[in-house]
Amino acid sequence: MDFNQQVIEEFRANDGTVTTAGFGRSLLLVHHTGARSGTERVAPLFALPTDGGWLVAASAAGADQHPAWYHNLLSHPDTVVEHPDRGEVAVHAVDLQGEDRDAAWARFVAASPGFAGYEAKTSRRIPVLELRDQAGGA
Repeated sequence: MDFNQQVIEEFRANDGTVTTAGFGRSLLLVHHTGARSGTERVAPLFALPTDGGWLVAASAAGADQHPAWYHNLLSHPDTVVEHPDRGEVAVHAVDLQGEDRDAAWARFVAASPGFAGYEAKTSRRIPVLELRDQAGGA
């Protein structure tokens, strides 16, 4: 079983708590549909709450290419996340730009030094998306 699948199964088995890699209750399971394939997938992502949803960073651990889920959410921005306390939540993904992106990225770096390391490993600008809660109650 690959790492992501292990994390997904642990999330679902323990009501959103993931002890693997010390994630705790900081993850969302983000459902996304392949931009080209149309295949439905799930990605466990570290998320930071906002007033209207959650932030996720397309860091790909500092890889030189954006992760597939990022492209998929740009193509199909209306989706569902699994939240540790709220269960399934309908969201709309917004690719943050300019000062909004920079402020959101600073929150990731402050939350975990690993994000600064990812940024140092790549020449690409790491995108940040806000997954806006369609029901309005993040």
